[in-house]
Amino acid sequence: MNFYKKGPLKGIVTIPGDKSVSHRGVMFGALAKGTTEVTNFLQGADCLSTIQCFKQMGIEIINNPASDSVIIHGKGLHGLTKPAGLLDVGNSGTTLRLISGILSGQTFATSLNGDASIQKRPMNRIIAPLSMMGAHITSLGENGCAPLAINHSGERTARLKGIHYHSPVASAQIKSCVLLAGMYADGETSVTEPTLSRNHTELMLSQFGARISSQGTTATIQPDPDLLGQKIKVPGDISSAAYFIAAGLIVPGSEILIKNVGINPTRDGILRVCRQMGADITLENVIDTGGEPMADLLVRHSELKGVEIGGDIIPTLIDEIPVLAVLACLAKGKTIIRDAAELKVKESNRIDMMADNLSRMGADIRATDDGMVINGGKPLHGATIESKADHRIAMTFAIASLIAEGETLIREAECVTVSYPNFHSDLSALCK
Repeated sequence: MNFYKKGPLKGIVTIPGDKSVSHRGVMFGALAKGTTEVTNFLQGADCLSTIQCFKQMGIEIINNPASDSVIIHGKGLHGLTKPAGLLDVGNSGTTLRLISGILSGQTFATSLNGDASIQKRPMNRIIAPLSMMGAHITSLGENGCAPLAINHSGERTARLKGIHYHSPVASAQIKSCVLLAGMYADGETSVTEPTLSRNHTELMLSQFGARISSQGTTATIQPDPDLLGQKIKVPGDISSAAYFIAAGLIVPGSEILIKNVGINPTRDGILRVCRQMGADITLENVIDTGGEPMADLLVRHSELKGVEIGGDIIPTLIDEIPVLAVLACLAKGKTIIRDAAELKVKESNRIDMMADNLSRMGADIRATDDGMVINGGKPLHGATIESKADHRIAMTFAIASLIAEGETLIREAECVTVSYPNFHSDLSALCK
């Protein structure tokens, strides 16, 4: 797709539901007794993969794309049935890692796989703790990646063991995987992280009735929860809002109102960093829905300055670092991003992808082992951008193109359907 420099962006945008919360609404609803209704559900390819996997395991799920609502008729903690074939998670690492925790506690065998990108993403990070709990989980390629086989060594008779796992990285997917397996364990299960990752699992499982608690960077769950169906209102995804935040800040004369954005403190790092950079962002109509705060964000064009980004804030903005790198290119002075080595094992190596593609556009950027160093202030120009079918890379460079002279060609730009099917049309509507 071809993109061009645009004038001021004006208007209102309502972004789709949070991907992380949408996934969990379906999963926990399937394991609950009774009916769960999820509204403002994200109709992206990743979340649809989660729906399909649970349908294959006997859960009745009614998806209404016209109203972005999903009805899940749960069968309780032990109500899943053996799927007839392979569970295909598509491009969704969240689906693969979280569902592996659930499947490790079942009595039936399952196999999981996904697309070419998923087959390169590291799964030893969940295989290790699940194996410590007594799960039978194997990388069929013997490379620590999907496809995975669970319980193929025979029907499970013993329960999983409750453990206290010290995760080497702050990852909500690892934490959630272990906590979900902990529901099927013989005692309490805890996960301690080096820094706190997003806490959607803890908040939502508590809403469903699980006995789960958090203290510092440790989350603990008690086994055999009696989960009951709930009404879940999904907040707008701050990771999707990030692209419009960036667009409003860097395109001169812009003013954008972004509606109903989730501002969970474990996810709002982008707002804190943007304010450090001098961004004009105002929160309006702040409300709380089941522990997930939301607000409207009013964003105006701002003169930005370089900052250092690292430490405990990284897990709260890991998916937003690519678009923050674009902001850094337009800021005055140097921006240093560190402690973000996790970017190397996303849908692509996002450190190298950002350094390579932004260099093509004329930016002064250097990749490091765990981040980037960016000297801002150099004008960007159009270039051919390789997205490698990474939705966050594609959306990031659609925003960079707004202030780049000439034509920008983004290869595989349609991959945005993974998390934001209407991204290109929503962006075009603001470019009047």
